[in-house]
Amino acid sequence: MKIAIIGAGAMGCLYGAKLSTVPDNQIFLLDIWKEHVDAINNDGIYMEENGELLRYNHLTAATDATGVGVVDLAIIFVKSTLTEQAVEANKAVFGNDTIAITLQNGIGNIESIGSLIGTDNVMAGTTAHGATMLGPGKMRHAGVGKTIIGELSGVRTKRINKIAELFSTAGLEVEVSENVLGLVWDKLLVNVGINALTGITKLTNGELLQYPEIEEILEEAVKEGIAVAKAKGIVLGFTDPVEHTKEVCKATAANKSSMLQDVLNHKPTEIEMINGAVVREGKSAGLATPVNQVLCALIHYFEKVK
Repeated sequence: MKIAIIGAGAMGCLYGAKLSTVPDNQIFLLDIWKEHVDAINNDGIYMEENGELLRYNHLTAATDATGVGVVDLAIIFVKSTLTEQAVEANKAVFGNDTIAITLQNGIGNIESIGSLIGTDNVMAGTTAHGATMLGPGKMRHAGVGKTIIGELSGVRTKRINKIAELFSTAGLEVEVSENVLGLVWDKLLVNVGINALTGITKLTNGELLQYPEIEEILEEAVKEGIAVAKAKGIVLGFTDPVEHTKEVCKATAANKSSMLQDVLNHKPTEIEMINGAVVREGKSAGLATPVNQVLCALIHYFEKVK
């Protein structure tokens, strides 16, 4: 299968590297970071995994999609704030039958991709893998988890089964869901509870639960998200998303969230696609979301402070 990974950050490199191990796959990593692209083309991807340094060199990287041409599958891994821009810039890889899968954080990616290529060939999913960039062409596989994908319609089609089989062959634990939109919201609510608070307090995920006043804010932010999801008719996968978010905090106790890393590195965050999504969807449903609104405002403040 001919596959394009749009966004060759840590997660894009992880999936590109794994998928490159499947015979007959052609893997193209598309990114604007030229030094990174050159390193991949010269030496492949070096991945730290389970104490070993592994090299994956059966793949190609590019800053321009024109030379890649139309692919069978495009996996979107750019930051949510850049989705529309990235898909537009890499439109050369999308043909009438190209399937696009978003495994990104936040809400709104499906709509952004669909607005440019149509929603018929857009699929969604979530990943519990963790990965960190170490430098051009180098990354660390920091955590193993399940990849869950599905059709927006909830129908288990031949094409989603084929992609699931492809992921499995590449050594990625995969599951097909008939409620992928619910799963996207499940992950959103976890991010709603964790990401902004870590970015504001500079605490790790686990440390959030060590301070009752911070834990209470986490609870209220997630509860607002639950109310919005229910108003939209979303079927959530957890009976108690607040408790689930706390369990994720414990399971990833030492982790610095992506938003905290962005704040520390003075980079734009994905706040508008996470807590901001709760605020926007809440307004459309006639629901107030004051906690999430305040969290958004504070993160935007930190984005401006150097």
